[in-house]
Amino acid sequence: MKIKIIAISKDKFDYITSGVIDFVARLKRYADVDILNLKEEPIKSQGVDDILEKEGEKILAKLDKEYFNIALHRMGKEMTSFEFAKLIEDVRDFKGGKICFIIGGPLGLSQKVLGNVSLTLSLSRMTFTHQMTRLLLLEQIYRGFEILAGTEYNK
Repeated sequence: MKIKIIAISKDKFDYITSGVIDFVARLKRYADVDILNLKEEPIKSQGVDDILEKEGEKILAKLDKEYFNIALHRMGKEMTSFEFAKLIEDVRDFKGGKICFIIGGPLGLSQKVLGNVSLTLSLSRMTFTHQMTRLLLLEQIYRGFEILAGTEYNK
C-alpha cells in the first residue's frame, strides 16, 4: 500500500519530528509512506482568502487522481479507530491501494481543495495545530493497520 501525506508547513518541534519519524518507521511493514511538506504562505502580508487560494493551488498541483484523497478538516466526518481501519482496508483492497491525506496550514484548506477530494475527515471535534495533526494522523494510520493485523496495540 502507498500512503502520501501532503501538509502545509514543516514540523517545528523536535518532539513532533521524533514522533513522525517513529510512526513512519513503524508503518514500513504495512505501507510505503511519503510525507510532502509544502511551504506555508506568510500570513502578515496577505488576506485569508489569498493565502488559502495560494496554498490550495500548491496542494492541488500535488494531488494524484490515482489516490483516494482525504482532506483533514474540522467539519469532516468523524470515525472511530475501527471505522478508520476499515477505510484503510477498503482502500488497500478495493480502491487501488493508494491513499493521500491532506493537512492544511494554520488557516485550513481552500474550498477548491475540499471539492477535489474523495472524503473530508475530522480527527476530533477539538482543534489541533497542523504539526500535531500530522503526528496524530500517523498514529491513527498505524493503529488502523494494527487493528487489521489483530495485534495487541489497540488494547
